[in-house]
Amino acid sequence: ARWQRKDKESGPGPSPAGVSPMKPANRSHSSSKTPSKTPGKSGSKIQNTPTKAGGDRYIPNRSTMQMDMANFLLTKENDPAEGSPNKKEQQKAWAVNLNGFDVEEAKILRLSGQPQNAPEGYQNNLKVLYSQKMTPGSSRKNSRYIPSMPDRILDAPEIRNDYYLNLIDWSSQDFLAVALDNSVYLWNHASGEIIQLLQMEHPDAYISSVSWIKEGNYLAVGTSTAEVQLWDIQQQKRLRNMTSHCARVGTLSWNSYILSSGARTGHIHHHDVRVAEHHVATLAGHTQEVCGLKWSLDGRYLASGGNDNLVNVWPCTQGGGGDFAPVQTFTQHQGAVKAVAWCPWQMNVLATGGGTSDRHIRIWNVCSGTCLSTVDARSQVCSILWSTNYKEFVSGHGFAQNQLVIWKYPTMTKVAELQGHTARILNLTMSPDGTTVASAAADETVRLWRCFEMDPIKKKEKEKANSAKSSIIHQSIR
Repeated sequence: ARWQRKDKESGPGPSPAGVSPMKPANRSHSSSKTPSKTPGKSGSKIQNTPTKAGGDRYIPNRSTMQMDMANFLLTKENDPAEGSPNKKEQQKAWAVNLNGFDVEEAKILRLSGQPQNAPEGYQNNLKVLYSQKMTPGSSRKNSRYIPSMPDRILDAPEIRNDYYLNLIDWSSQDFLAVALDNSVYLWNHASGEIIQLLQMEHPDAYISSVSWIKEGNYLAVGTSTAEVQLWDIQQQKRLRNMTSHCARVGTLSWNSYILSSGARTGHIHHHDVRVAEHHVATLAGHTQEVCGLKWSLDGRYLASGGNDNLVNVWPCTQGGGGDFAPVQTFTQHQGAVKAVAWCPWQMNVLATGGGTSDRHIRIWNVCSGTCLSTVDARSQVCSILWSTNYKEFVSGHGFAQNQLVIWKYPTMTKVAELQGHTARILNLTMSPDGTTVASAAADETVRLWRCFEMDPIKKKEKEKANSAKSSIIHQSIR
C-alpha cells in the first residue's frame, strides 16, 4: 500500500555529520576580512582604504555645484507670486472653459490650511456610486432550494381520470394508499414494498376514495357501489362494510372515531365506527356531488365542497338525529370545489379552489365569513395542501400546464412551479414529515416532490421541541 511506504519514501534523509536536523548549522565568521591594521595609540590619523576600488559612500565635489543658482531659485519660490492680474484672469478663463470650473477653487485636499468647499453645482460622480443602498436583488433574502424534478416516479396504471374522486392518501405510518380502478395498493415509502390490499369482486365496480385514520392503522375505502369499507392494515383484513349511501362515495375524512363520507347525491354521512349503528348524522347542504371534504385539525369544523360550486362549513356534531345547518356557506366560486384545506397554524382559516370554469384559490375566515384573499390560478384547481414546515401551501392543477404551484402565505406570491405531468393532476397528498408531496395524475403516474425540505438547523430544533413535549407527557403519566 502507498500509505505503508510513506515513512520510507518521504522521511528526512541522512543529516550531515555533526549537524542536528532540528537546529540550523553554526556558521563560522572567523574568515571574514578585517582591516589589517587598526588605529593604534600612537596618534596616527592615517587609515587603510578598503580592499575594493572606490569608497563605501559617495561624497560629491561641492566646488562644481552651482550653489548660488540653487539659493536664488529657492528664495524666489518662497516669495509672493508676481504674476500680473491679466495673466491670472486668462489662466482662470482657460480652466473654466476646459474643466467647467476653476481648478484652484475646486481643490479639496490641501497640504496646509482649511480645505475649501466644492464650487456650487459641482457633483462627484463617485458619490452616487458609493452612497446608493443595496439593490433589491442583493438585499433579497436567499430562498431555499426547491428541486424542479420529482424525487421519484411511480407507475399508476388504470388510475381513473375522474376529477371528482380522491384516490391517494399518505398515512402517519408512511404508507401511501393508491386506488387503481378496482384495486387498492399500499406502497411502503421506507422499504419500497408494494402490497395489494383489496380488489373489488364485481368487474364494473371501482374504488372512488381512500382515507387514512390519524393513527395510520386503519384505512377507509369508498366504492362506486355506495359502500364505505374499513380495513385493518396490520392484518390486511376488512373489519366493516358500512352501507348508508345510495350513490358512489367520492370523498372521505376522519375526525377521531367519526368517519365522514360525501356521496354523489350531495349528502354527507357521519359514521361512528365504534358502534353497530354506525350512521349517526346526515348533512344535506349540497344539491350535487360532494367532491371535497376535510375536517379541521382541532375537530371543530367540517368543510365540504361540491359540484354545485358551494363551500359549506359544518359544526362538529356529537351524534343524534335531526337537521344540521352549516355555519357558513360560500358562493363566490364559479366552478366545482374539490380542493379544501385547513391552515395548520390558523385553525379558522380555510383554503378552497375551483374547477375549470372558476380557476381561483380563495382564503376564508370561517368565523367571520370573510374572504381574506383571492388569486387567479389560471387553471383548474384539483387539490390544496398546507405546508407544516413553512408558511406556504401547494396547489395541483389541470389544463393547461398540469403543474404544481407553491404559494407564499399570506402574500399569495408564487414561490415555484413544478412541471412534469403530461396530463391533469387528480390528487395531492403529503408525507407524514411534511417534506414530500405526492401527486397522482391522469398520465398514470404518481410523482414525489421534495418541495418542503427543512433546513437542518430548524429540523434539529423541531426534533428537540418534539422530544421535550414527549418527555413532559411521560412524566405526567408516571
